[in-house]
Amino acid sequence: MSDLAHKQSSVEPSEPKAGRREWIGLAVIALPCLLYSMDLTVLNLAVPRLSADLQPSAAQLLWIVDIYGFMVAGALITMGTLGDRIGRRKLLMIGGVFFGVASVLAAFSTSAEMLIVARAMLGLAAATLAPSTLSLIRNMFLDPKERTFAIGVWIASFSAGGAIGPLIGGVLLTWFWWGSVFLIAVPVMGLLLVLAPILLPEYRDPDAGRLDIASAALSLIAVLSIIYGVKHSAVAGLDAISLGTIALGIIVGWLFLRRQRHIETPMIDLSFFASKGFSAALTINVFGFFAAFGSFLLIAQYLQLVIGLSPLEAGLWSAPSAIGFIGGSMLAPALASRIRPAWLMSGGLVIAAVGFATLSVAAGLSSLILIVTACIVLSFGLAPVFTLATDLIIGKAPPERVGTAAGMAETSSEFGGALGIAILGSVVAVLYRTAMVATLPAGLPDETEAVAIDTVGGAIAQADLLGAQGEALRLAAQTAYGDAFSIAALICAAVALCAAIITAIALRDGKPVATRDDACVTEPAE
Repeated sequence: MSDLAHKQSSVEPSEPKAGRREWIGLAVIALPCLLYSMDLTVLNLAVPRLSADLQPSAAQLLWIVDIYGFMVAGALITMGTLGDRIGRRKLLMIGGVFFGVASVLAAFSTSAEMLIVARAMLGLAAATLAPSTLSLIRNMFLDPKERTFAIGVWIASFSAGGAIGPLIGGVLLTWFWWGSVFLIAVPVMGLLLVLAPILLPEYRDPDAGRLDIASAALSLIAVLSIIYGVKHSAVAGLDAISLGTIALGIIVGWLFLRRQRHIETPMIDLSFFASKGFSAALTINVFGFFAAFGSFLLIAQYLQLVIGLSPLEAGLWSAPSAIGFIGGSMLAPALASRIRPAWLMSGGLVIAAVGFATLSVAAGLSSLILIVTACIVLSFGLAPVFTLATDLIIGKAPPERVGTAAGMAETSSEFGGALGIAILGSVVAVLYRTAMVATLPAGLPDETEAVAIDTVGGAIAQADLLGAQGEALRLAAQTAYGDAFSIAALICAAVALCAAIITAIALRDGKPVATRDDACVTEPAE
């Protein structure tokens, strides 16, 4: 009896379980996450109509599409830190208001310049959503097992938004003008503003100090410069602009880190990186999003330009991959309670590698069903990787600095995605141009040859203007792009396998979620 009493007294008290309010609050948190990812995809369908209406230049159209992602990536760390200081629920609601207002401005834009400004405002507002919601989850769900499940729901909501966006956008564009795709956000953000004060608790760091404006500016310049340079290299190659902006970003990033070591209240606590799990999780996040974002952009082009699907059809056939993400995200918490993170994450990466290898084969066969199947497999494999990497990142951070950690997690995702788009896009471009030079049909006008060699989209457009030569040009372009895409998919498979090895080595000492003994204690809600 005494032995039993001794054992009971030696057992550490478990973290309190979440109640009904927290679980309903999780559904509220999912709302802005849906919008965040929907706004990344829904605009693509509206581009042809807004181009006809606003008549933007090629450069303006590029900024209309890209400025949202640039502003999100650049502001994530600052917004995460700001949430720690003023309150995460407050920042979420402020971001919701600005997101709704910017959505209305975008919907009723009368010029390309106005739409660019509105999209930039949307990006800044969106940068408040992911860190705020993720840090609220860390504080609402103290039990490690429940927190992992909640993060799985959080990631699944992003996947659902990515799948729903093209579908809703296609319906709206069938019946309304292009601006209607932006107005989806208004009622959702209105609902968030009503429910957040009722269901979401407030958390802040009482000793956070003031936000260092100089650090915020340095982080913004560093992230924007690097991501802009990487994305520019995907279009123009490693030219002076790409190399110059990347170098500027690295230098400014070094100055930012140097400043963090010497100021009293840094934006980023560099002691985070002393944790092997934290650093490894950030690295794995970069690898995972490199493969995911880079391949998804190429898949979208392949479905439309090689298979010949319309944008709406391509969106519909892309939806099953989102279902794979949702399924993997929801299954990950149950598996994480039984399997060590290293083995579960590395296993997921191996599954993803199999999916990418299958995608490579499917590209050579031009098989739509096999492509969709491969996308489901790779999405299912990557989902637990993103879920557990995110859990590790915010789980290692002290409760009062979770917003900063969440911002770093999202920044690593954006950086990995931008790197994947740039590198894989550049590889495909070089391989495509090389193949086209060798297989281009003879007798084409010089201007047609130049356009066809430059991009597969340009080749297909030129083929539509020609007769018999057009069919030969179309076949050459589709074959060249398919072969290039097949190699890019193999690169993604190799990246996933490398990430699996790194994960197995770096996280080999981690315990299953249900037995973790390193859960941080959080401050009570106000």
